[in-house]
Amino acid sequence: MSSVTALRQQFIDYARQWPGEPDVTHFVEMLDEGAHGFVRENHEGHFTGSAWLVSADGERVLLTHHRKLGRWLQLGGHADGDADLSRVALREAEEESGLSGLSVEPGLFDLDRHRIPARGQEPEHWHYDVRYVVRAGASEVFEVSEESHALAWRSIREIAADPSSDESLRRMAGKWLHRS
Repeated sequence: MSSVTALRQQFIDYARQWPGEPDVTHFVEMLDEGAHGFVRENHEGHFTGSAWLVSADGERVLLTHHRKLGRWLQLGGHADGDADLSRVALREAEEESGLSGLSVEPGLFDLDRHRIPARGQEPEHWHYDVRYVVRAGASEVFEVSEESHALAWRSIREIAADPSSDESLRRMAGKWLHRS
């Protein structure tokens, strides 16, 4: 099964499991753009892959204080032509955290479509963020990459309970707590 076919099925399954969440139609329409939907040169919008990077015990998540956006977010980045977004999420988690021994859990965890503000020559555009659970291995000692101001392990329960946390982080924390 191709990555695109598998992704389409993940979108269908996600819509069934989370009917009140982002309109999956937007994600399917982006998928129908073919390879153009997986490259950042598509200035209307493009896919990104993100990691809900949980500690081995499942109690904490590793967040980045994103250098460009100035907010605490999950790790992730551009697909850069790769239609296997779980592989993108794993690659970004490894690159942005310096952690080794990470593993991706099967299945899509969360979807979030959001606008990215214009910056320099890059116009405002949509990110179609496809998120997967990535599990840390034995070591949780991270290295801050140039894409971050800082990294921090945060309690998932605290994120879920904190009304000042990013809305999508609270949603993912709630999903994680619901499934655990």
